Amino acid sequence: MTRVVSGDEAALAVGNGQTLTVCGVVGALCPASVLAAIGRRFEQTGEPRDLTLVFPVAVGDVWDLPGMDHLARDGMTRRMIGGSWVIGSNPQTGRRARATEMVLENRVEAYNWPIGALMHLHREIAGGRAGVITPIGLDTFVDPRHGGGKLNERTTEDLVELVELGGTEYLWYRPFPIDVAIIRGTTADIDGNLTLEHEGTFSGVLAQAMAAHNSGGVVIAQVARVAERGSLDPQRVRVPGELVDLVVVDPEQVQATGIIFDPTISGTTRAPLAVLRRPPPLDPNTVVARRALAELRRDQTVIIGFGAPAIVPQVVLEEGLEEAVRFTVEHGAVGGVPLGGFQFGSSANPEAIVDGAAHFDYIGGGGMDAACLAFAEADAEGNVNVSKLPGLIPGCGGFVDITHRVGRIVYCGLFTTGGLQAEVADGRLRIAREGKHVKFVRDLHHRTYSARRGLGRGQRVTFVTERAVFELTTEGLILTELAEGIDLEDQVLALMQFRPRLAQPLRRMDPMFFRSGPIGVRLVSE
Repeated sequence: MTRVVSGDEAALAVGNGQTLTVCGVVGALCPASVLAAIGRRFEQTGEPRDLTLVFPVAVGDVWDLPGMDHLARDGMTRRMIGGSWVIGSNPQTGRRARATEMVLENRVEAYNWPIGALMHLHREIAGGRAGVITPIGLDTFVDPRHGGGKLNERTTEDLVELVELGGTEYLWYRPFPIDVAIIRGTTADIDGNLTLEHEGTFSGVLAQAMAAHNSGGVVIAQVARVAERGSLDPQRVRVPGELVDLVVVDPEQVQATGIIFDPTISGTTRAPLAVLRRPPPLDPNTVVARRALAELRRDQTVIIGFGAPAIVPQVVLEEGLEEAVRFTVEHGAVGGVPLGGFQFGSSANPEAIVDGAAHFDYIGGGGMDAACLAFAEADAEGNVNVSKLPGLIPGCGGFVDITHRVGRIVYCGLFTTGGLQAEVADGRLRIAREGKHVKFVRDLHHRTYSARRGLGRGQRVTFVTERAVFELTTEGLILTELAEGIDLEDQVLALMQFRPRLAQPLRRMDPMFFRSGPIGVRLVSE
């Protein structure tokens, strides 16, 4: 029987030593009120203790919206299994998320797994099956031969195993019971039926609720409002009431990071493209996005990753190509214009919003035509790291799932990071100050993409930066294009920890990418 309770009453349902799964995509779907109540209980009583926290995607912890920070406390949490962590510092406090600090300071056991594997694991737990057996993650840092997803020295237990079935290698993500699921929706009726009509993503809400319920656990749902029994449209109910034990009402919950409610994100209203069109500034990131767009084909479905790639849809609008390319994001929004920054995860004007676990079936099975993704490091072989850097734990997110089977990958990013200053004008690039950190390195801190496996699957891979373009070949990276105004030796090769092969002839990047737009970007098929 579902009960409507306060956050503090719901917090009493969490016991010592239990495993909690929490929904959320940074600010979207973040059940902040429930998490805050559990944190208050620990501050006042010292309980619950020794929790295991499972979060397929980073939850809250940006701007003024604490999420996992409420539970990231010494003594309260002993283990974290996450698909991604919040990166960078809170712009209001200047402090890193506590969950990240605990991992970096070796104060908690921590694992990073692909989002799709974590969402699918919840389904397997709900179905009473043997866990997830998948090739996704082989030859990456999740593979036990390369660390098994462990993020620090404190973490020693192997939770992912290498297995062989029919002569083929797979990774086995082992199941475990879920004691409490903390999920979020928009509306619950008094029987606990849950709708998500104001949300821009459904993420893993259903799978997480089912996993806890079928483990004999408790499901706590935070919502903005409660409705009368029988008043909800059954076609809109995403989680049936029989799965929900406790409902907590927070009428102030936000739709996404920094957004109280925007009806174009939930699909309630479709905005004119003129409203969504925000011409990007003429800077190095826009150059990258334009050049990346030129690698795509008409009528492709392109999945956009977090970070620099989120500028590509804005370039599409600026160029009037919105009818030529359909975008999607890993969290379930199909079509429309993906949001950028910490609002990433939803889209404005989506054509559809798909259940998160189902969307990762489509992604991991090769349903995407192409992907535009960020990269933090790349080595001479074309292997890529996005998941762990000194002082940073972004986590792999959906990156490992996306790069597993997609046929075309365009990696997007600046050539150096940490203070790069460059001027774009008159068809050329001028570097005023280099970034502190190089991205083309001899040894990766983490391997999040295996070039060997990608090439073996027939993937075509391009690395696009503001000053140079590289293609991945069986012999490693080859430099194919150079921007006008850039010195090959001093501003490219001297800033790489390995020497790539040079294409003959070495082409110039088209000067149009460095001019004020619209510039007439043409897709590959045109």
